Amino acid sequence: MVPLSNLPALTSAVSLISAAASGLPPASLNLAPAVTGFATGLGLIVAIGAQNAWVLRQGVRREHIGLVIAICALSDLLLIIIGTGGIRAVSRLAPWVLEVLRWGGVLYLIGFAISSFRSAMKPGGLEESQARPASSVALTTLALTWLNPHVYLDTVLMLGTVTNGFGDARWVAAAGAGAASIIWFTVLGLGARALSKPLSSPRTWRVLDVGVGLIMLVVAVHLARGA
Repeated sequence: MVPLSNLPALTSAVSLISAAASGLPPASLNLAPAVTGFATGLGLIVAIGAQNAWVLRQGVRREHIGLVIAICALSDLLLIIIGTGGIRAVSRLAPWVLEVLRWGGVLYLIGFAISSFRSAMKPGGLEESQARPASSVALTTLALTWLNPHVYLDTVLMLGTVTNGFGDARWVAAAGAGAASIIWFTVLGLGARALSKPLSSPRTWRVLDVGVGLIMLVVAVHLARGA
């Protein structure tokens, strides 16, 4: 998730990447849209935010991480398709849709942060907490993805604008962005899962939950301020 104030810099970076990719030999020229899409998509999702913090948390807990990765990646792919295929229609709807999503996201993130702090205060930490059912994990993942207006600004509007800049090759650029999402969420989730044993002490679990809660509050404040 990239703050709106950084979008001009990101746009300039995308332009440089596109120009560099266009300088490839003729036989490799068709890679330019894919390379630009991949770099832009990766740049928009690597920043730690509510969704990434949740994926990290579930990976360390070894709790339905495959489901979480699948939901995040498939949601991103759907949003990329929407942005590439209907950027103008989405732009017209954005003013009121994003406002509703903004305040819905603020309330949800505050509630989630409070829940994380309560979990961190339990004597046994997360290590001894009761496992959540897959349905609960899936609903939380969907909420953290689809109630975040930055998802629409970044993935639909910003990334959609970049992919559409390639004209007939826009779907090649979209495929590159989709590949970035799949790779990122897989590496983040499975990487956290691989480190779950070294990070298995109750104190570490508490620190992780407090960190996740703080991230949720920071994101909520940014959303409330319209950042």
